[in-house]
Amino acid sequence: MNSTNNSPITERHRRATSAATVTLFAAALLMTACGGGGDSPQRVESLGTHNEQWTLAAPGEVGMDAATLQLALNDESFRSSIIVQRHGKPVLEHYWKGYDKNTLHEIRSATKSITSLMTGIAIDKGVLKGVDQPISELLGAAYPGRPALTRNITVGHLLTMSSGLDCDDFDESSPGHQKNMYPTRDWPDFILNLSQRSTPGTQARYCTGGVTTLGRAISEASKLSVPAFAEQHLLAPLNITTMKWVTYDNGKHSSAGGLASLRPRDMLKIGQLVLQKGKWEGRQIVSEEWIAESTRSHVALFPARNRYGYLWWFGTVPLGNRLLQVHYASGNGGQYIFVIPELDMVVVFTGQNFNANTDTSTFQILTQYIVGAVK
Repeated sequence: MNSTNNSPITERHRRATSAATVTLFAAALLMTACGGGGDSPQRVESLGTHNEQWTLAAPGEVGMDAATLQLALNDESFRSSIIVQRHGKPVLEHYWKGYDKNTLHEIRSATKSITSLMTGIAIDKGVLKGVDQPISELLGAAYPGRPALTRNITVGHLLTMSSGLDCDDFDESSPGHQKNMYPTRDWPDFILNLSQRSTPGTQARYCTGGVTTLGRAISEASKLSVPAFAEQHLLAPLNITTMKWVTYDNGKHSSAGGLASLRPRDMLKIGQLVLQKGKWEGRQIVSEEWIAESTRSHVALFPARNRYGYLWWFGTVPLGNRLLQVHYASGNGGQYIFVIPELDMVVVFTGQNFNANTDTSTFQILTQYIVGAVK
């Protein structure tokens, strides 16, 4: 962190960083397993000019100190972008390493939180019956006789990583580890053939393949591909015109578990939609009830017992004597969408720190210079 003795950061902000260590930094230790998908990121690409209304507001207009906020840019390390928005107004946007506003970023497991929104939309529209619907009803025709379909695993179990299948991306010896899944032809088929490690709903272990399987279930129920369902019901209403999905089964299907690519400004839209309880420009894209349910804590995710909702992570950040709730999407390499409802704030980071052991500097920046800039 490049703070100096003449920094405008107050002692309150320094204490805030220490407090955040307990809550957010522990989650950072888990992020290296989130949608790894190999050792190298995809090559990024620029999409040309997007015609969009975008004017940075002065931080003071939204109750933030400009000098403190500017310090968020001092430590670029592996970062490729940062955007801060409060009260619906962007106040900070910066890119590094040749990236720009039109560059697609591989967001890895931050994709999972988008899949959570898709699941909510599917339930709202009656495509899925609800979180208690057994996946056997959705995948039995496509994968007849697979062992996992006999074990009463539900949509909710896949949303909370509690299917009980022998799949743990934090344990490289796990049979269902994502590194074993990616070389196979059909990823849900790989997952549905795993043995059972625990009773569904009793223990949560991070399993990328389970979310890929959930995406296939949505696709089977809706009779639309994952990209088509997302575009029709989520992306188009937000005016997100480009999102790249990773495919499997010789390109026949797209994964909803990770590795998708999106622009940071479009990541911000996803966060703002959640902040606005599923509403966008007067239209309810996903129900307020789903946003509330998916962004509350449901399980303690092993091994560090971090709290997890329906494919959303949880933490707190301090502001003065208060601890503010944060729910966020997170992906390997420094991909984050932070939503802080009490501050009416969304923060996006993208990075290139793929498969590193830890990522604590992002959380320090969020706590010390972004939340810490709030007056």
